[in-house]
Amino acid sequence: MSVFDNLVGQEHVIDIVKKAVAATRSEDAYGDISSQEMTHAWVFTGPPGSGRSSAAIAFAQALVCSTNGCGTCKACRSASSGAHPDVEIIRTEGLSIKIDEVRELLTRVAWAPSMGGWRVVVMEDADRLTESAANALLKAIEEPGNRTVWLLCAPTLHDVLPTIRSRCRHVQLVTPSTQAVAQVLQNRDGISPVMADFAARVSQGHIGRARYLATNESVRNTRTTIMKLPLTLKGISSAFAAAQTLIDLATEQANSESEERNQSEIDDLSLAYGKGATGRGMATGASKAIKELEKEQKTRSTRMVRDGLDAALLDIATFYRDVMMVQAGSNDSLINKELEHQITTYAHNTKAHTTINKINAIMSARINLNHNAAPLLTIEALMCVLAR
Repeated sequence: MSVFDNLVGQEHVIDIVKKAVAATRSEDAYGDISSQEMTHAWVFTGPPGSGRSSAAIAFAQALVCSTNGCGTCKACRSASSGAHPDVEIIRTEGLSIKIDEVRELLTRVAWAPSMGGWRVVVMEDADRLTESAANALLKAIEEPGNRTVWLLCAPTLHDVLPTIRSRCRHVQLVTPSTQAVAQVLQNRDGISPVMADFAARVSQGHIGRARYLATNESVRNTRTTIMKLPLTLKGISSAFAAAQTLIDLATEQANSESEERNQSEIDDLSLAYGKGATGRGMATGASKAIKELEKEQKTRSTRMVRDGLDAALLDIATFYRDVMMVQAGSNDSLINKELEHQITTYAHNTKAHTTINKINAIMSARINLNHNAAPLLTIEALMCVLAR
């Protein structure tokens, strides 16, 4: 067993990382970086679902493991869960990573490794750094601490500040094949071959989403509703109705995932400030702390809605992608095989250049949402384009 076993279709990445870990075992591994496979800063890029964060965390596990990432020892298990004292895993549930968070992080990672070996920082959403936060991080990467390794993750190199990426070694992950993802679902999660094939195909190689689809019927039903929306677009009124449906679905999903968690977090914080204890009630500062938590929860919910919309738009894009394939005379590689009849009929009633324009409109809407455009207005404008 190895920490690299779950990196599906990334053999080239595994080879690079294993060589880097092996280099750290030499006596002067950090003394002459330029002549070694190892360096102090890395950036892992790849499409959603390719496993860039998983690769970075596996790298961190291997660095702190005495046997190069066995996957079973205490160091490996604690590193993957974020409980290892020398491994920092930075995840953001908000819209951005702010400078205060980076400054606090830099204070912690300035310490020497507490258990020997390396101090490793995995930043899963380096593309969400604000400009000021990125500049603060740059200084740390330019002047790294002794035996400190930075592992940054982002969709593409262009999502990382140029001055940061120029100081990092780049590792590019690829989208796993449908067959590879389906095999993992069957072997690891016990999913039936038919369901595994469906989930791997419609998730387009996104392992996490494939598993989520395969094991959750309500998610599959929601996707079915989303995939039928293009067929309902007959005019302006239907476009506005489709937009509202998308917003409602994304909001409902975000609320269902966050409500119980939000209340649990507030209860835990209140308890920490003395709620329910005898005496005068909660300690000073409790009200302010709870308000700050509620503000963070609201930001997290906003991001969840936007992420839900983005996933829905990607699903809709696969509909038009399949339409384009039929228009090009290729029916063999459809993503949405379950809708083949409807897709074929739609393709014969529309022009190829119109299909391309609609796909471009979907991609533009995704970019606008990522730039914090108003969700409802953005989706309404998109649906009006798709209804033409």
